[in-house]
Amino acid sequence: MRPVSTPLAGQPGPVGPHGRRRPEPPALVLVGHGSRDPRALATVRELLARVSGLRPGLPVHLGHIELNEPLLVDTLATLAALDARGTTDAVLVPLLLGRGHHVKHDIPGMAAGARLHTRVAAPLGPHPLLVDTLHTRLVEAGWPTDPTSAERRTSAVVLAAAGSRDPDNASDTDRTARLLARRLGVPVVPAYASAAAPTVESALHDLAARGRHRVAVASYFTAPGRFATQCAAHAPWLASAPLGAHPAMAHLILTRYDETLAATNDASHAA
Repeated sequence: MRPVSTPLAGQPGPVGPHGRRRPEPPALVLVGHGSRDPRALATVRELLARVSGLRPGLPVHLGHIELNEPLLVDTLATLAALDARGTTDAVLVPLLLGRGHHVKHDIPGMAAGARLHTRVAAPLGPHPLLVDTLHTRLVEAGWPTDPTSAERRTSAVVLAAAGSRDPDNASDTDRTARLLARRLGVPVVPAYASAAAPTVESALHDLAARGRHRVAVASYFTAPGRFATQCAAHAPWLASAPLGAHPAMAHLILTRYDETLAATNDASHAA
């Protein structure tokens, strides 16, 4: 894993052909949840390096909601302090898979307290690039790339997610499950580690009652951690790794960044 080295706000940007400094693009701040599992921080940093490699010249930074440093509030404070002109602009991209309390309240609240202009992107899910990553991780774990009709009739997937009390989060997870089911040609049932139903155990039980005995647990988590480990332990057949630093994840982060900038530009032109 190579270190991330990106320009900080307030430092000189690239110089154009006439000697004028080109305006620096808005910074991308990847917002992780944070975890006590050290593998999670390593994964997020690897993902950040991928994003930086895909978009040279883009200032890329990291901030966590809790548990890990740097915290988001500290990252935003650092960016603001480095820019004496007050022109720093940042797009916050949540490393989260659906709408919920963190996306709707925590991140906007932290951004509102910053002394710089910020915009919050949509969460990563649902999106076809997530389905690409889920499919790859399942194949890596042993899912057949060309199952027979008989295998399809007895197979299914439990999409194991963190869970939230926000119904929008469940709606987003349901949509990802439907996209993955279309990709695999077998039932995909969303299930949760906490705060929502069904649990992974109950989803597996229900599928077995329907004659689905070849059931994989697809880890719908951005990085390794307690919930991902607990859900994988219930797998009766195979369990995939978390989404991690898959190249499609880095492309998705940049997609959300670009979408946010485009929406802002469209709004300014309409005004």
